[in-house]
Amino acid sequence: MTPEPEVLARVQSGLGRLTLNRPKALHALNRAMCDAMIEALLAWRDDDAVKSILIDHAGERGFCAGGDIRMIAGSGAGDASEAKAFFAAEYRLNHLLFDYPKPVTALVDGVVMGGGVGISEPADVRVATERTTYAMPETGIGLFPDVGGGWFLPRLPGQTGVWLALTGARLKAADTVFLGIHTHYLPSDALEAFRAILAADPAHPIDVADGLETGAGEPPIEPHLPAIDRLFAFDTVEAIFAALEADGSEWALAQLAVLKTKSPQSLKVTLRQLRTGAAMESFADNMAMEYRLGGRVVRTHDFQEGVRAVIVDKDNAPQWSPADLSGVTEADLDRLFAPLPAGEEWTPLP
Repeated sequence: MTPEPEVLARVQSGLGRLTLNRPKALHALNRAMCDAMIEALLAWRDDDAVKSILIDHAGERGFCAGGDIRMIAGSGAGDASEAKAFFAAEYRLNHLLFDYPKPVTALVDGVVMGGGVGISEPADVRVATERTTYAMPETGIGLFPDVGGGWFLPRLPGQTGVWLALTGARLKAADTVFLGIHTHYLPSDALEAFRAILAADPAHPIDVADGLETGAGEPPIEPHLPAIDRLFAFDTVEAIFAALEADGSEWALAQLAVLKTKSPQSLKVTLRQLRTGAAMESFADNMAMEYRLGGRVVRTHDFQEGVRAVIVDKDNAPQWSPADLSGVTEADLDRLFAPLPAGEEWTPLP
């Protein structure tokens, strides 16, 4: 019996459909899945019969829980060549979607983290449901919010992207739609109607979504926005820690407690990534920065230790090194962000 492909790619009445089909792994992306999506998207780009693209997932358990972290960690323990090849393909997919000449819709029905954010955030229409849980939890495993996080997160309202990136906070649809992470809210039982209407009018997904959307409810994050904008506006992680401590409110101290569990190296890498990405003029420049970081960070102690603690042994007791912020120097960061040798830099697809 032939196993089902991990991405189902087909054209249905003018709609190019990409369905993630790796449900046992919560549709975590691997290189073959990225390559399959790239191949389909390139074929459809110049095909006049394809009016728009729809990205969704098979089954009910989550949209995409991220990338294949175990593979990345195993590769990072060696020369990281397999991890770099995965990042190169994944980031090319992210960029292809970002620059795609036809409308792209993502049905983010369920868990969307890491790599799942990378293939949904570039979409023109991003539909959340009551089952949506969004997070960029990378600082908890010694990584950083890649797949375009350096571009998308600092462009969220105020300092919410910095707060999300550093704390790894999990948001439901009321917050993601309020912040603009997702463009529309639909109850999951309306998705079939959405697909049917989109198939009848594949050229105008935003009109279909506008016509069906309902309210996602009151956003729990809203009362905290002034505090987030005030306390996460600094350019060093130390200053953010100090501001949270000085604020002393229950909410601020809760954020500080969360941050103290994260990799100090990851926190500093992430803050610099977002501040740098905020000033970049092109998504491709941001992806080149993240590719430099990715190939280096996966070889560090903290990523190997974070994956061990959270994903392999599941003791959730990582021993970070350096263990505190003062041990991570500007020179350390400079090395991680430095340009790659000629011929090794990331480039978008032609």
